[in-house]
Amino acid sequence: MEINDLTEAERRVWEAFPRDEAVDFRESPDEDPGAGASWGPERTVRAEVLRSLLLDGPSREGEIAGLKVWGVRVTGQLNLKYGTVEHGIRLRSCYFERTPELYGATVRALVLSDSVLPGLSGGALRADLVLRLTCCRIAGAVRLPGAQVRALFVNGARLGSQVAPPGEEQPDGDPVLYLNHAVFGTDVWAVGLVAHGQVRLNDASVGGQVNLDDAELYAYPDRGGDGGGGDYALHAENVSVGSDLRAMRLRTRGGVNLSGARIPRQLNLAYARLSHPGGQALRTSSAVIGELWLREAAPVEGMVNMRRAQIDVLHVPTGVWPGRLRLDGLGYRVLAPHVPPEERLPLLEREETGYLPFAYEQLAAAYRTVGDESGARTVQLAKLRRHRRTLPRLARFWGHLQDVTVGYGFRPLRAAGWLVALLLVGSAAFALERPPPLKADEAPGFNPVFFTLDLLLPIIGFGQEGAFAPQGWYQWLSYLLIVTGWILATTTAAGVSRSLRRQ
Repeated sequence: MEINDLTEAERRVWEAFPRDEAVDFRESPDEDPGAGASWGPERTVRAEVLRSLLLDGPSREGEIAGLKVWGVRVTGQLNLKYGTVEHGIRLRSCYFERTPELYGATVRALVLSDSVLPGLSGGALRADLVLRLTCCRIAGAVRLPGAQVRALFVNGARLGSQVAPPGEEQPDGDPVLYLNHAVFGTDVWAVGLVAHGQVRLNDASVGGQVNLDDAELYAYPDRGGDGGGGDYALHAENVSVGSDLRAMRLRTRGGVNLSGARIPRQLNLAYARLSHPGGQALRTSSAVIGELWLREAAPVEGMVNMRRAQIDVLHVPTGVWPGRLRLDGLGYRVLAPHVPPEERLPLLEREETGYLPFAYEQLAAAYRTVGDESGARTVQLAKLRRHRRTLPRLARFWGHLQDVTVGYGFRPLRAAGWLVALLLVGSAAFALERPPPLKADEAPGFNPVFFTLDLLLPIIGFGQEGAFAPQGWYQWLSYLLIVTGWILATTTAAGVSRSLRRQ
């Protein structure tokens, strides 16, 4: 392109390019680029001029060329498709009339901070240093599927249409930040991001950290019915993160899907508000996570699905869990905060599929890991009581007997209490009315305490039971003591045997 074909504004940009000098068209630093549609020729640059500069612009010996512009209206489409740009691209606080096309392009750095765009198309884009969309306002979608970017910054950006007032049509679940299969060498920073539409990170790889602190993500079910999971505000199946995924104070309307994610350190959802009534508000099924934090979070509105997830530390206060859970196969090592098991056991009743033995075993193991053996026994006892409700009537009756007598082996002192109580009753009764001896000349001296022990203990004998024969209701009392003794012995043996097997 010849310099004679340029407008005055374009000439300023052209002449500054070889020296990487900044050209600022703004009238004030706090000017709103949203009014860029009304900017006149003195602040307008054609996209074809920028393309010529970036692909084949003038150079000056001893200087490093670069595009550094503030506050212009870019007309036409900036098309760098399949192009290679060796210079930095910095177009801050600019207004783009059309979506830049960067499919398959290779750039050093692309900075569009504070700009207003209808969208950004960058599938398979390669950015060696950075892609910065900080505080941009983008009405459509940012599409970067398969991109290779060292670092992505979308802090404070606003993506997609605004939420419509009540009663009016709502935006659908189409993605406004599409990063599927993208590879990020270091971090993805989206602090304070506001997205009216879905954020997708399916199968993406992030070498460092994903930061969604203070982000607001709103998504609604797909109207097109394409099964794309549009009811998820954050759709990040199989995402792989090098360190943490931070989302403190995250606000969502729509689910958070991290199924199959790999997060070796921390998934931090502290102070978050997750809302997807009628759907899955949080899904981490089959994910592998170092620590999951929901500390001080609001009660989750919607289902939590953690099936087959493996989590080292699960820090979730009991009041955060919703009324519907899917926990089949969930494995964890430590639960925090540490609370009595009576506060956590009701959560296992919320499992949609019903009674899950493994969920109780896992909870007991977590209490045992921190040295709370009493809590572990309480969980095991609750498991047997819950299992009892699934048994036939006769088996339930036997279970009730074991529970009342020895607490299924977890309350052995209860059997001693029954034994002492029955011993006192029997001793008092037989002391008042001594049973007659079977053979008066051969019978030993009667002792009501040891006679009662002879009746209660089926194995040990003191020579009293066979020497005396109670009559009347005392005979029925002796029968009752014998039967009760056998029940205590049998249930105690069953409970001890069960405890030994668990050891």
